Amino acid sequence: MHIRKNDIVEVIAGVDRGQRGKVLRVDRRRQRVVVEGVNRVYKHVRRTQRNRQGGRLSKEMPIHISNVMLIDPTTNEPTRVGVRVLPDGTKELYAKKSGATIRIISTARR
Repeated sequence: MHIRKNDIVEVIAGVDRGQRGKVLRVDRRRQRVVVEGVNRVYKHVRRTQRNRQGGRLSKEMPIHISNVMLIDPTTNEPTRVGVRVLPDGTKELYAKKSGATIRIISTARR
């Protein structure tokens, strides 16, 4: 799973297809991510002493990791990603379309 918190992703399937947002949470066990502003639902909240107004709260729900793609930093489009090992031994995550580095995964072992 190459998607992490604070990555910018685009939804590629479902009702919110085409929307972009920042990843707020990643649930690796269930293979789901929560993306800012995507897959919003209303949660009905009863009036209590803590929440005096009550009503409907809009919140983001998780979507499956296969329904989002990372954004290529150079072309600003969704892209598949790969992992490659550099000559000095560091691993990096790169965009398949442009070949640009997205992030360093691990540094070289000494």
